[in-house]
Order: sequence, then structure tokens, then C-alpha cells
Amino acid sequence: MSQLTVTPAASQQAATPALSHQTARLLTAGIVAGPLFLVVWALQAFTRDGFDPGRHPLSLLSLGDLGWIQIANFVVTGALFVACAVGLRRVLHPGPGGTWGPRLVGAVGAGLMVAGVFVTDAGAGFPAGAPAGAPEMSWHGALHDVGYVVVTLSWTTVCLVFRGRFAALGQRGWARACVAIVVAALVLSGWPDLDSFSIRIVISTAVQFGLVAAVAARLRRGLLDATSTYGAQ
Repeated sequence: MSQLTVTPAASQQAATPALSHQTARLLTAGIVAGPLFLVVWALQAFTRDGFDPGRHPLSLLSLGDLGWIQIANFVVTGALFVACAVGLRRVLHPGPGGTWGPRLVGAVGAGLMVAGVFVTDAGAGFPAGAPAGAPEMSWHGALHDVGYVVVTLSWTTVCLVFRGRFAALGQRGWARACVAIVVAALVLSGWPDLDSFSIRIVISTAVQFGLVAAVAARLRRGLLDATSTYGAQ
């Protein structure tokens, strides 16, 4: 893939190194958000009594005595994506995708925070004592699902927005990657195997977060390179 183009807005920030480094830190939030979320999930998924990573949705980790860990995981990861969105706007606006790209990444973060604050309903036998089948939907469970839908729709749309940006800049490799990642996420989510559904959703989540991280990392590198060039003058 070719190097992402740094917009005039980012070039102007290169003239103010302090602001550039602040923006780089905001972009770093989007790089670490995904790995942090997945590591915290894995530590819980393979250590909490009665939790089956292949069968139990990750949201069930928000329940029980240790549920606060996953709640914090949702909220902190969401806040990191919101911070990344601020950094993306500083670098991309007013270029192609510079308005809706950051807004949608921010919406991903907001959806994750909603999913954390409003916990899902107990079911599938977790935590201990929960009904074996599907739970009866509560108001907070419904709001949790709203957060999940916001995350899914926002991420899918931001892929299309970034695809348009990269196509407009002639960066065909990045444009194709955006489409391929959406297809991969849909295949993982829709594969007809209930026994592995939950783990596939986690893999799909890793793919989704990975795109934001890749874009943020490229833009961060270009921004810091521009700042270094300015400082050497």
C-alpha cells in the first residue's frame, strides 16, 4: 500500500510541533484501543469460571462480581476511539473523508461506551444461575444492543468513507483493503456455525479495530515525519 497523504491541515500543524505531538498522541489512542480491548477480553475469557469463549458473547463478561472489568474495558476503549477521532479530524479535515471519517470513528467510541454503561442480560448459562437459553430483554439490555448496532453501522460506514478518500487520493491498495475488511467481517459474522459464533465475533472485532489502528498509525507517522522535517529547517 502506498503512504497515506498528509493533508494541508496536518502540514500547518507541523509548524507548531507541540500541537503536532498532541495530535500524534490522540492518534496513538486509536492504535492501542483495539489491542487493549482484546487483551482484557482474553484475560477474562480464559480465566472466568464458566465462561466459554466459543459460545458466550463477550458482553456477558460485564455481568457477575467481576463484571466491572469488562464494563471498564468497553468505556475506556470507547474513550480512546473518541480521542482518536479528534486526532483524525485534525489531520484529515477538510480533505476527502475528513468530516465523516472522524465523526464515524467517534460514533464507534460512543457506541462502545453505551454498550459498557448499559449491560447486557444474563443468558446462555452465564454467569452461574443464569437461564440456559436466550434472556428476556430488559431496558438496559436493549440499550446495550443499541450501542452494538451503532458500533457495527458506524464502523461499516467509516470503511466506505475511507475507501472513498483513498480512491480519491489514488491509493488503490488502501481502498481495496477497506472493502476487503468489510467483506471479511461480514463473512466471519455470518458463517453458519453456532458453536464458534462468539469467537468469530471477537475476530471480526479485531479486524474492525485493526483498520482504524492502521489508518491512525500511518497518519501519525506522516505527521511526526512532517514535524521532524520542520524542526530540521
